[in-house]
Amino acid sequence: MAAAGLARALRGAGAVAAGPRVRGRPWSLSLPAAPRRPAAHFAFQPDPAPSAYGQTQKMNLFQSITSALDNALAKDPTAVIFGEDVAFGGVFRCTVGLRDKYGKDRVFNTPLCEQGIVGFGIGVAVAGATAIAEIQFADYIFPAFDQIVNEAAKYRYRSGDLFNCGSLTIRAPWGCVGHGALYHSQSPEAFFAHCPGIKVVIPRSPLQAKGLLLSCIEDKNPCIFFEPKILYRAAVEQVPVEPYNIPLSQAEVLQQGSDVTMVAWGTQVHVIKEVAAMAQEKLGVSCEVIDLRTILPWDTETVCKSVVKTGRLLISHEAPLTGGFASEISSTVQEECFLNLEAPISRVCGYDTPFPHIFEPFYIPDKWKCYDALRKMINY
Repeated sequence: MAAAGLARALRGAGAVAAGPRVRGRPWSLSLPAAPRRPAAHFAFQPDPAPSAYGQTQKMNLFQSITSALDNALAKDPTAVIFGEDVAFGGVFRCTVGLRDKYGKDRVFNTPLCEQGIVGFGIGVAVAGATAIAEIQFADYIFPAFDQIVNEAAKYRYRSGDLFNCGSLTIRAPWGCVGHGALYHSQSPEAFFAHCPGIKVVIPRSPLQAKGLLLSCIEDKNPCIFFEPKILYRAAVEQVPVEPYNIPLSQAEVLQQGSDVTMVAWGTQVHVIKEVAAMAQEKLGVSCEVIDLRTILPWDTETVCKSVVKTGRLLISHEAPLTGGFASEISSTVQEECFLNLEAPISRVCGYDTPFPHIFEPFYIPDKWKCYDALRKMINY
């Protein structure tokens, strides 16, 4: 066993495991090649370079987050960034260079204690400063659930607006990444969508991420900002260098259509954009594509207006089906647009299981699952 392990190590390092000669040829171990990681389940589609905000620069998603945080610290002398490893740049490099630029009193590490990170952030915000907390993975936000739901979300209400923690923003990497398995792949937005008093935002791209994050930081309510970590390096586009804002609670219609409305957020937006192209090519079906962007409070008007026009609605997200935010959208649309619907609303989501590792390609709601659901709606 030790020899086999050594041989694997040598093979992995590119070395040849040479042994005795057999019939004039050097003997070597023949080991199966390591399986290749499958390609991503989506194709990132960048937005056109904006012209309204001045000079732009090519950035991936984590660089656009860094740019937003840099702008926030430069603009607001009370702003502080804190979390696990953020002083070193963070595990995804989103805060790289900020401690050196702004000092250890404004960008600093915390103990590995999510409840403490958010509790500290609430205190900082109540004292009048701008608190930007990082939870290292969205999967680990649950120890802070009580602080978010019972403290941050209720602070203004319970005091009659005498005091609040509206200047608190909580960032967290979110969603599937190709190899994250149970504890580094979850999409917990629906847990917080049930909680009045906070805002929940999920961007689809670097351009969107910077504008939406700056809006969260400047908003007068505590915000949770989930960042699709599979896009940190996979998504690259032109992003303005100077600060700019994208309004919260406003969905964006990315593609006009007349037959089916498709709604998603985060990474899944790129999946449904590809499905819309497939539907047009293979079925002659015109799809309206909507990026919800803000989960709470969500833009009911834009979605319902689209469904009144198309008569059909498909909602897709990575989180499990049961109790997912697609359920809330579906309920609201059938209440508001019941007489306009031509087919039952379709939800294409993750399964009601823990997030798997090697079975991730079967778990995620990829373009083929979405396309199949769309085809069934059209044929209903």
